[in-house]
This record gives sequence, C-alpha cells and structure tokens, in this order.
Amino acid sequence: MTQPNPEPPRKPNKWLALINIPIQIGVIVFAFASFGKWLDAKYLNPHNIYVKIFTLAGVAISFYNLNRQLKDINKDES
Repeated sequence: MTQPNPEPPRKPNKWLALINIPIQIGVIVFAFASFGKWLDAKYLNPHNIYVKIFTLAGVAISFYNLNRQLKDINKDES
C-alpha cells in the first residue's frame, strides 16, 4: 500500500529561468552581427550596411524572445 504524497510538485524557480536570458540575447546579437560582418567582407560596400542591418535584426529578435519568455514566466506565476 502506498501513501499519498501530501506535498504538491515543486515549480521551477523563476529566477533560474531569468539567468539564461542575457546569454541568449548576447548569442543572438553576436551571431547576427558576425553574419553581417561576413556579408560586408564578401560584398564590399563603403557603409558596412549589412552589419548594421543584421545587428538591428538580432536585437529585434532578442527583444521578441525576451518578451515571449517573460510572458511565459508571468503566466506560470498566476
């Protein structure tokens, strides 16, 4: 005969989920900037437009990812 478990299952700590966010943002922006730098080296232009465009795109994607993750964390709280 087994005894019922009186403790509810533990939820993961929300602060642990927040630790990964800066790392993810850094990796995404670095990857997009590196790709833009590679494109600027391959297709020469005087204004380095590819690195600027891809860095901004990386920042936008990072903010979208941050927003999505924070919504999920807040949804789990309530």
